[in-house]
Amino acid sequence: MLPIDLQKLVGQFIYQPDQPMIFNSGFFLFLFTGFLFTYYLLSDTTRPKLIFVILFSFYFYYKSSGIYFLVLASCTLMDFQLAKVIQDASRPSLKKFLLLVSLSVNLSLLAYFKYTNFLFDLFNGLAGGPDRSFDIFLPVGISFFTFQSLSYTLDVYRGNLKATDSILDYAFYLSFFPQLVAGPIVRAADFLPQIRKPVLVTDAMMGKGIFLIVTGLFKKAVISNYISLNFVDRVFDAPALYSGLENLVAVYGYALQIYCDFSGYSDMAIGIALLLGFHFNINFNSPYRSLNITEFWRRWHISLSSWLRDYLYISLGGNRKGKWRTYLNLMITMLLGGLWHGASLRFVLWGGLHGAALAVHKIYSDVKNKTVVEPGAIWKFSGWLFTFHFVCLCWIFFRANDSATAFQMIGQIFGSFSWSVLPEFIEGYRWVLLLMLFGYVLHFLPEPFERRAESLVISMPLAGKLVLMVAAIILVIQTKSAGIQPFIYFQF
Repeated sequence: MLPIDLQKLVGQFIYQPDQPMIFNSGFFLFLFTGFLFTYYLLSDTTRPKLIFVILFSFYFYYKSSGIYFLVLASCTLMDFQLAKVIQDASRPSLKKFLLLVSLSVNLSLLAYFKYTNFLFDLFNGLAGGPDRSFDIFLPVGISFFTFQSLSYTLDVYRGNLKATDSILDYAFYLSFFPQLVAGPIVRAADFLPQIRKPVLVTDAMMGKGIFLIVTGLFKKAVISNYISLNFVDRVFDAPALYSGLENLVAVYGYALQIYCDFSGYSDMAIGIALLLGFHFNINFNSPYRSLNITEFWRRWHISLSSWLRDYLYISLGGNRKGKWRTYLNLMITMLLGGLWHGASLRFVLWGGLHGAALAVHKIYSDVKNKTVVEPGAIWKFSGWLFTFHFVCLCWIFFRANDSATAFQMIGQIFGSFSWSVLPEFIEGYRWVLLLMLFGYVLHFLPEPFERRAESLVISMPLAGKLVLMVAAIILVIQTKSAGIQPFIYFQF
């Protein structure tokens, strides 16, 4: 029988469904320190380094999804082989058939794990059958790595990318742990050429990496978790118990929560990759500064919106088949984008609202392009105000437990709004409100402020960078909740 402390330590290395490995957990930070030390020791090698990172990445995924790491392994082996055969095939019909195999298998995996119960419930609802569901586990991040794998075979099929001859390279690309479970969705064309380059982490890369990790930790572990547990979740779980004012502020709170949660993960993923010598593209660019909905989707979850554009919207015809077909393609793309986010009609509604808004803005842009009048400051402010509140309205359907709760919340905001509860509300939630204010101020700070802060970290000596990291970890430990708070996008 192992001593109790040793048993607990050994248990940390075994998959525990209620404690997935996430970047802001103490165990990951401890494990990553040892990983980084070993990685740098192997940095002058190629094959040992690749094998070590692949094994760690699969272990990282095992700690998130248990035995379902085999799904990731299967996708890796299948698309590696299919891409090579697609590239070498001489007949276009064979190429297309093999591409369809890749699409069918990947999308079938996604459909089984993610949409079986949704489709079954939808059918039962239409047919009047009994409510029931299957006990199907959703592997963490399956939406991300299937899309990433599909982009590889699609690029090879289109002739935009040469298939790799090394299974190690492809396994490294698909399983690379910083972005494995919640993005960003990395393109093979951007990542594969970096794999066999010598590991080079400049002072600028290390400084930027630490800056992104620290800011990401703060966004997720301090801002997002605190306002979620102490206010936002309570209101969204029972909106009828709260006034219209409290419901409205909870919507603003969720807009900040999901941004800090998801962009915080992306920041940490990009920062960790930089410490390993790899560059990812930016995934968020202050989206709530957007002056219109089109700009919002150029700033929000950039890796997904660009994936939907390049592999779905353009494949449907894009804007090449007339105006009305363009509007229809936008709507289809966003409806499917909504369904990608979750197996529920409320996600479809969320995507449909964004699709309709994009179509309306496209119509407006087509008309505006015929004029030469530059919009003034008041018009730009109005555009920002409308865009922000439209996005917040859509977030209600994204976050609410069901459509009925979403409409109940909207009803409270418009039907039970009163300023009279404001003093009591401020007194009861002053720390939540102060943290929300602080989060929004940081979001809307001019870009030069962020660049200066990043430059300050880069210019620090190594000891200063380490002190900053330790301080961030201590802050996370001091503010952590009782249980692990997984990233919102883990469920996608």
